[in-house]
Parts: sequence; structure tokens; C-alpha cells
Amino acid sequence: MRTDSLRRMIGAAIVLMLFGLAPQGGAQDKPADNMQILRDKIRADKKLVVATNMELTESEAKSFWPIYDEYQKDLHRINQRIANLLDSYADDFRSKSLTYDKAKKLIDQALAIEQAEANLKSSDAPKLSNALPVKKVARYLQIENKIRAVLKYDLAQGVPLVQYDKE
Repeated sequence: MRTDSLRRMIGAAIVLMLFGLAPQGGAQDKPADNMQILRDKIRADKKLVVATNMELTESEAKSFWPIYDEYQKDLHRINQRIANLLDSYADDFRSKSLTYDKAKKLIDQALAIEQAEANLKSSDAPKLSNALPVKKVARYLQIENKIRAVLKYDLAQGVPLVQYDKE
């Protein structure tokens, strides 16, 4: 992988994950417009990293990019769920109001999100295999996994461990 472009894309993606995934409501003002520009830039940068590293033929590209775009839309919905989960945990952590029931709900939501991501990969692998040679499918999945691993690692670093009362 071309490390410079990957590092830039991952750095921008981390900013997006940390500050840009929360749903935006109300009237759109300048900061919201700027955030949308950032989101669009990160998506374009990620697509460029994938394109550069996949070395697709013209016919492969015709088949691959629609699958990629749909996958990214589905992945964005999963990212929204992660952001909502982190927001909920952060609220409880700050207010020291994490109860047994809330903790159980957070666990269930986190596991459901992980399952949704695994299901997404499983449902897209056959589509990719129909569009690309299997080694290119493996390469693409590696690229996605590396990007996700870095994002998840950086997110995990910023999430404090649950505090509990020792009995």
C-alpha cells in the first residue's frame, strides 16, 4: 500500500469518526457545510487509496465501483450506529449514570453492530467475487480491514473503561 496516501486518508477518517458522525439536525449553517465538505473529501480520499491499490482493469472497474459505493453506504450506516453508541456511553460516563441496565444495553448494541459489520462483509464477498478475480477480492478486503482496524484502534484509545463498584 502507498503509505503516504493511506496515512493522510486514515488521519482524515479519524477526524471524521471522532467529530463528524453524529447526526446533524436543525438548520444547516457554515460549520455543518464545512463538515459535509470534510466528509466528501474523506470519501474521495479513501476511494483514491482503494483505486490506487487495486489496479483494476476497465472492465473490473465497471463492475467493482457500484459494489464499492453500495458497501460504503451500508458501512456509513454502521458507522452512524457506532457514533450513537459512543455518544450514549460518553453521556453516561460523564454523568456517572451508567447503570446495570444501561451497560447491558450498550453491550447488546455493540455486539449487534459487530454482527451487522460481519453480515455486510459476508453479503458483499460473493458480489465482489462475481466482479473481480479472487485475489483482487482478497486485496480489497485487506484494504478495508486495515482501514477499519486503524479507525477502531484510534476510537478505542479514546474510550475510557467502564467504572464499576468493587464489592
